[in-house]
Formats: sequence, C-alpha cells, structure tokens
Amino acid sequence: MSPQPQAAVGAPLSRVDGRLKVTGKALYAAEHDVDGAVHAVIVDASIGRGRITALDTGPAEALPGVLKVIHHRNAPKLPYRDNSGSNNPEGRRLRVFQDDRVRFHGQPVAVVVATTLEAAQHSASLVRVRYEAEQPSTDLSAAEPDEPTRYARGDADAALRSAAVRLDLTYRTARNHHNPMEPHATIARWDGAELTVWDKTQWVVGTQTELAAVFGLETNAVRVISPFVGGGFGTALRCWPHVVVAALAARETRRPVKLVLSRKQMYLGTGYRPSYEYRLRLGSDRRGRLNAAVHELDAETSSYEKFTESILAAGQMLYSMPNVSQAYRTVPLDLPTPLYMRGPGFQTASFVIESAMDELAHRLGVDPIELRRRNEPNEDESTNLPFSTRRLRECYAVGAREFGWDRRNPRPRATREGDLLIGRGMAAGVYDTARMPARARARVDADGTALVEAAATDMGPGTYTSQTQVAADALGLTVRTVTFRLGDSLYPPTPPHGGSMTMASVGSATLDACNQVRRQAIELAVGDRESPLYGVAADDVVVRSGRLHLTNDPARGETYRRLLTRNARTHLTADGSFAPPSGPERHSFYAYNATFAEVAVDATLGLVRVRRVLGVYDAGRIISPKLADSQALGGMVGGIGTALLEHTVTDHRDGRIVNADLADYLVPVNADIPDLKAIYLDGEDREADPLGVKGLGELVMIGVAPAIANAVFNATGRRVRELPITAEALL
Repeated sequence: MSPQPQAAVGAPLSRVDGRLKVTGKALYAAEHDVDGAVHAVIVDASIGRGRITALDTGPAEALPGVLKVIHHRNAPKLPYRDNSGSNNPEGRRLRVFQDDRVRFHGQPVAVVVATTLEAAQHSASLVRVRYEAEQPSTDLSAAEPDEPTRYARGDADAALRSAAVRLDLTYRTARNHHNPMEPHATIARWDGAELTVWDKTQWVVGTQTELAAVFGLETNAVRVISPFVGGGFGTALRCWPHVVVAALAARETRRPVKLVLSRKQMYLGTGYRPSYEYRLRLGSDRRGRLNAAVHELDAETSSYEKFTESILAAGQMLYSMPNVSQAYRTVPLDLPTPLYMRGPGFQTASFVIESAMDELAHRLGVDPIELRRRNEPNEDESTNLPFSTRRLRECYAVGAREFGWDRRNPRPRATREGDLLIGRGMAAGVYDTARMPARARARVDADGTALVEAAATDMGPGTYTSQTQVAADALGLTVRTVTFRLGDSLYPPTPPHGGSMTMASVGSATLDACNQVRRQAIELAVGDRESPLYGVAADDVVVRSGRLHLTNDPARGETYRRLLTRNARTHLTADGSFAPPSGPERHSFYAYNATFAEVAVDATLGLVRVRRVLGVYDAGRIISPKLADSQALGGMVGGIGTALLEHTVTDHRDGRIVNADLADYLVPVNADIPDLKAIYLDGEDREADPLGVKGLGELVMIGVAPAIANAVFNATGRRVRELPITAEALL
C-alpha cells in the first residue's frame, strides 16, 4: 500500500497527558479513591540476619482503629506457585511472613492494618520483636562468591603475556538506589476470590502473574491497574514483597488496604544497582590495536536469589579484539535482591572499559577518539553477525565538532582558570536493542475518533504521547482525535516497561493494529458503490486527517465518519501484535553514543563541577524529538549522579543502610546541571523492528560517568577508578 503521510511521528509534540499531570488529575498508585480503604504500615527487621524469637503485638493491637497485626505466626501459608502451576522451590523469592528467618536488615516482619494512617504508623512503632541475631555478611570484598559465568574467545592470557602494552586495573562502583519521586505504593481489594490492585509497577502483566502465583489463583482472577508511574528507573520492574503484603492484609481484614512505603523503606527492599569490583587487564600493540582483554568481576546479590545483568556484552563486542576472557561472579550477601537500574550492566561495564581506553590512550600518546577508531570492529565478534546499524564513527565526528574537542589540551593539568583545573573527556556507549512480543488493540469509531489500548506503562518517558503519535499517523488521524490507554492488565499484554524496549515492541504492535484498521476502512471504501473510492486499487489510497483519498488525486475521497455512517458501522477494530523474528538472529542489534564532558576541579578543595555534557546518539528513528530530549537530559543527570554523588552506604556490623534518605544519599540538583545537549543521528533500523527505532532511555545514561572520570583526569592528572569520585580521592 502507499506509505502513510507522517505528520505526528518526528514532530516535537508536547505530552498528551501533560495537562493531567500539571493539574493533579493524573492518579498515581496511592491516589486512587477506593471506597472503604484502610491503611497498612510495615514493621521492618532491625537486624541484618537471624531469627525472630518473640513478637509482642498487644500494645499495638490495643490502639483504637487497629484492625489487625499480621506476622509469620498468624499469617496463612501461601502456595507460591511458579508460573507453570507447580510449587516454587525454596529460595526463589522472599516469602513474607512464612517463617521466622530474617535475611536482611529492613525485611518485613509484620504489618499493621488500621482505619487511619496515623493509627497504623503509631501501632507499628509499638510492635516489639526479639531476635536471635547473627552476624550478617554485607561486604562484597569479604564474602565467598558463586561459581563464575564465563565467556572466552582466543587465548587472552597468552596474548596478554606477549602484548607490547599492558594495563592491569581494578575498578569499584558503589551501590546505587533508584530514588524515583513517587514512592512504591499498592492498594489491594478482594471481591470474593478475585483480586484487584492499584500498584506502582513498570509491568502490569508481571505483577498480575506474580500475585496469581503467590495466592494460587488463575491469572485472569487478578487485575493490576497502573495508569501513571512517578518515575521508576527499574525499581518497579518486579512485584516486590510489599505488594504481596498489601494483598494479604486486604484478604485477612476483608477490607481494601492501602500500603505506601516510606522513603527509608524504598532502600530496604525495592532493588538497587549492585556494587562491583571489576578487574580489567588490557593488552595492545604500540599503535593501540587491542589484542587481549581479561575481565574478572564480582557483584552483589542476595542470599536468597541470584541476580545477574548484562554486564558482559559490551566487553565482547564494543571493540575489535581477537582474545577475550570474562569471569562474572555473583556474591551472595545478607542484603535484599538487586534489580535493574537505568542502563543495567552496560552502565557499569562502560565505566570500566571506557576509563581503561582513556588510560591506554594516554599511555600511548594517542587521542582517545583516534584510539577508538583504530579498534572499530567490522562485525560483532562475539556472534560473527553483521551489525544492523553501527554509526559510532559518525557519533565521534559529530560530537568532536560540536563539543570543540580540537581545543582540548591532552596534557593533564594544563588548562586552568585561577584555582580551577579544567578538563575534557569522552567515552563511547552501547546498549542492547531489546524487543519482545507485544500486543495492542485499535478501534476507529463512527465519529472519526480512535482508541488504542495496550497493557504498557509510562514511568515518565512519554508512552502515552509516543504511542499516540504512531497511532495517529498509521490511522491518518490528528493526534487530538486519538486516545491511547495503558496501565491495565485487562488490555492486550505487553513486555516490561524497561530495557528501552517499549517503543520497539509496543510501538510496533500499535502500528500493526492501526494499519489493520486503516486497511479495513480502505477495503470497505473501494468495495462500496456509493464511495468516491469505489473500484480504485486499495494500494493507491492513503488517509490524512481522517479522510481517505487517492494518493495522486486528493480531491477524490471521503472521511472515516461518512464511510462508517453510510455502511451502518459503529466502529472498525483490530488486534495487532509484534514479535521479533523466530529462529537465530541475522544481525547484531545495538544502539550507540559518544558522550563528551567538561569539568572544573577546585585545585585546593578537590571539588568537581560539571560544566557541560554533550551526547550524540545512534538510536535509530526518533519518534518524538521533545520526548527524546527529555530522556537524554535526564540520562545525563543520572550519569552525573553516578559519577560524583550517589553511594548507598552499609554498616557492615549490622547490615543497616546508614544513608537511607534524600538528605544523605546525594543526587544532582539544578545547580549541578549547567549545560546539557543531545544530538540524534538521522536514520532508522528496519532490521530491528517495523518502526526502525532502537530505544533511547537506557543508552543516554551510559558513557556519562566515564566521560566525567576521563575529564577529571585531564583536569587533574589523577586517575580515579572508584565511583563516586570524591574530593578525598583528588586531594
């Protein structure tokens, strides 16, 4: 068929849900008005490991308004089936209130339900728990690791021994917490054997499936509603224990229950980016051609679950290298389970690899961009597949020109402004182009408006808007006549809202559904003797602003409204779907960037201030430039936080997080962010998906931290291999 005119896709539109948000009409998880809802407050364990030996709930239960205190001694045993319906083996999840074990500091050990929030909070403070405490293991460097996951090609050890230039570097990265503005919250209500939850989640289908498994229900007996999410960064990608607690409390009290975590509790069991100890040995010839790399890394996980992320991929494919060896070991600790955080795996790997590349460039006296160019691969050497697209060279060229890289003095400490040392650095970035099966439903009504539904989520990147843009162009309607609904498990299923896969997956399903509806309308018109389009070839018809017409004769046509009304049709509808091609991949799919940073370091105090950051992205087709900028600038801010500020600190004596608040866990504020700019290369990746997109939300954070670290070296001559970069490290 003739290609549809594209009026909405590519336009810098404002968010279609923006007015709802700024007027307070967008309802977040805790804000839904559920009739008869009571309040729940969790009691957290005050030890890092051990057993509960006694519980005194009398004073708590005696308070007016308190309905029940639930704990392991009075909670019902839950089936905890896995997705196939069989019993889930011990250790796969944290089973709340099912035994007396304490596995980490802050684990839920009881929940108080009361008619008011104040009563629930006061009652929770009166619950007395006695423990048989054990010494927790929370120090990554002092614990015993699991058996490693390995990857190898060539003989890296032998190649290193013969390399003309060798580096042996160890990096450490701090644990980071997601800290979205909206706290985790759940409202749970039972209607007989059916459960409805209003939840902060990035995956309504995943939460639905998990709750069904925990309570032994059929999946369709659980409904999950999440129309707005106030920031996520990965923290809401799974169903956490507090969601189960809310549902359990609602079932036990036979009342709808609202449970909202405090900011402190957000550090105690809703995920985090794990800390790493990462040793990298790198070998090259004297011209900088890499010939070997050995990656040995240890990462935190919990004692009851094994968490891993895609941290090995970048070291296998970012640069051409015949010999690579990797060993990735998780270290079980008495901590809650980590979870994906923006740019998972690739963010940490990028800091290590790109810092090492900068160090190698300095050792060789080669420009850091030129070193990277010399090691550009012709294909993905980990799979021997061609890249679907790879435009890193263009990212380097555009970034260098726009940033003024040629004005950088490569000699450390050479550029000063009074007491300030000025430095410039850069780094490359890469992130997997993920796609997963998704479905969507589209409908055009006889009044010429359209409705599209999918069980997707919008935690901030603008899913409502971008999906509306895709739907509007595919249907040939204006954006204001299209409504996109999401965040309900009753809608067609979609994958998690994470991993930069929403636009590629859900967007392609939306495109398919809307294309089908448009084709139905065209076929109806060309077969209708009363239509101006009767008898024409369907392939010659396009739709623009709700009007079907011939491509080469716009005057010949009619509107959706006239066509459907005349044919006594109330609507046209279709279910669309998307799935990556079955069978082995034929291409290697990644998105890329080059990030440039300029810093000023106070020579006396060691304080680092970021002056400007520029990112250039090879991310395929950009659906919404305005939304893309929002993503890119936010990712840069997150990268600045990782580089200079964010650090979750644990007291290893008892496993307590000592900075579980936004006063002591530092994140960037406006004063830290002076000048950020994003540039997107024109292009698309049709091998990846029908829309030609690659995903942007993860990519934009990757590379920021090493670019800043490399700029700090250029400014000070001090190489910092531990994040965050502190003043103490520079003095």
